[in-house]
Amino acid sequence: MARFASRHPVWTFIIVLGLAVLLWLIFTPWSPQMEETLGRKRIFLNAIFGGVTLGALYFLVASGFTLIFGLMRNVNLAHGSLYLLGGYLGFEISEFTGSWLITFPIVFIIVAAVGIVLQHQVFRRMDGEDLRQTMVTIGLSVVLADLMLWYWGGQSYTIFAPDWLSGPMTLPIISSIRDSGEIVYLRYPAVRMAILLAAIVIGIGMWLLLNRTRLGMFVRAGVDDREMLAASGVRIQYIFLAVFAFGAGLAGIAGIVGGTFQSLSPGEDTRFLLASLVVVIVGGMGSIPGAAIGALIIGLSEQLGLVYAPTYSVVFTFLIMALVLAFRPQGLLGSAR
Repeated sequence: MARFASRHPVWTFIIVLGLAVLLWLIFTPWSPQMEETLGRKRIFLNAIFGGVTLGALYFLVASGFTLIFGLMRNVNLAHGSLYLLGGYLGFEISEFTGSWLITFPIVFIIVAAVGIVLQHQVFRRMDGEDLRQTMVTIGLSVVLADLMLWYWGGQSYTIFAPDWLSGPMTLPIISSIRDSGEIVYLRYPAVRMAILLAAIVIGIGMWLLLNRTRLGMFVRAGVDDREMLAASGVRIQYIFLAVFAFGAGLAGIAGIVGGTFQSLSPGEDTRFLLASLVVVIVGGMGSIPGAAIGALIIGLSEQLGLVYAPTYSVVFTFLIMALVLAFRPQGLLGSAR
């Protein structure tokens, strides 16, 4: 990020200025003239926080995808199926156990095991064959989607959060001021704020793992020069197997999160696969901070577009991706290889 700022001072200034304006709009009380121009502040704040929490969900899916695709160069187009499978399993486990929290470690282990099978039986045999990986994983995603449709049917499922996360929480942000002068603070669903906090913790943990640990050093070295690392005695295949399993497990956890504040239904696998692709392209392949920034940008563009320009909301996502590809093909925080 510091490198990006030093190389692109103008863009950095524009981004910082935009963030400053956004924070000012969030925290300052709006005058009647501003509300006439921009609409009610409560609607704006709900769109902003909706975009941020949707970005957190996109980050959970895309962070696993950027590990598998961005770092390991494995084209896993069945990643969205892992998301949906994790959501369905989370629904079944939460219904059986009555516990929301216990679903996370169980689903992570199960979907990570599926990832190990994929890496060992599929990608290990097609190392470096991008087109073949693409075609095979598309076929796998179709098969998995049909199996999930056969077992769970075409209806929607929702995973219920625990009672201690149900209902709204009050945030220290002014949403409106009544005629009597009373200040009204924003109330937002507690479960979405908990998910946002969890995504931040996971993101920081992943960045520290990849950049401040011996395992992360091996992963990055294996991506840059696999033969040299293998010649030094490191079992690079086991390391990549662990990374693939971790990325798949994150997709499963994201499925639980998506089923909690949205819903689970056929077609969600394709939606989140496309979202992951866009986030990785915008943020930069193999960059955890890039995945976080890309997910935040895409989440905000979707939610603000739905509120202020619903007819063109879908266009904004692909317009952002096109601009990034035109002016910075490696992504905002990606490195040119």
